[in-house]
Amino acid sequence: MENVNKVITPHPFISLVRTLRFEVLSKEDMNTLSRELSRAGVMNRTKEEVRPDVAHYTIISGTYAELLERAEGIEPVAESLEELKAAFDDLLSYWKPSAEKRVEELFDESEHGKFMLMMALLESGAVVENDGKLILREVPSLDSLRLELRFPIEEMEGYLEAVEERFNVGMITEFTLAKHYYVEVMEVDRELIESALRIAEDRATEESIVDAMFEGIARSVLADTILEMAWEHRKKNELLEALMEREPIVVDGKNERINVYFDEDSIEDFLKELQTLGYIKVKGNRIWL
Repeated sequence: MENVNKVITPHPFISLVRTLRFEVLSKEDMNTLSRELSRAGVMNRTKEEVRPDVAHYTIISGTYAELLERAEGIEPVAESLEELKAAFDDLLSYWKPSAEKRVEELFDESEHGKFMLMMALLESGAVVENDGKLILREVPSLDSLRLELRFPIEEMEGYLEAVEERFNVGMITEFTLAKHYYVEVMEVDRELIESALRIAEDRATEESIVDAMFEGIARSVLADTILEMAWEHRKKNELLEALMEREPIVVDGKNERINVYFDEDSIEDFLKELQTLGYIKVKGNRIWL
């Protein structure tokens, strides 16, 4: 396994070494990816996990004119209002008074701004529903439309004090219980890990690909370090002590550095994994290569 020698996004540290895994969006994708990895000789297993997704939002409300007047210097709010104005102008460029439109003719699910505007238009009476279609009764003033904007709370970091001073602020938390699908890769060999990354690229989520890249580097480097040191330290307790003295293990790349952190319990588990993969044999306090 070679040292890192390609440019990657800086990642300050890998805390403990866990099984490399890819998240996919469906059970079908999970099974397909698992088969593709197996065909390439990459040991893997599938995993399904039900867990909650929790999101916190800051809510502000008022007419467009009121919000615009108070938004100066609060970048997330100003950007959202600018996007809403563009969506409003676009929507009314092809929807004239008295015209009937189906929802799918006006916007799709990805156009959140237009959906928000439609709720405001319905509330104001400028749009009415009739037999599954929407009718624009009149062209309203954007300034007069009442809106409720919400922002992930992390987007408001640095602005919360100003937001609370200027706006009618609320909070909302969304709790979603959802099933997640993963394919876990039980490899430490650098070439097999890189092969897994290439195969998973078109099926796994972007975030899990990035995480897997760094975790793969950490696993391969830690495995190399353990196998190298095990030639000198044939007793498990001596090897553990020597490894803890070297923690963190630093991986220097061309334009980045990765620090691999671990504790004694995680190394114990990693030794068991190396034994399962056939790299070492651990019996009692003895290690065989």
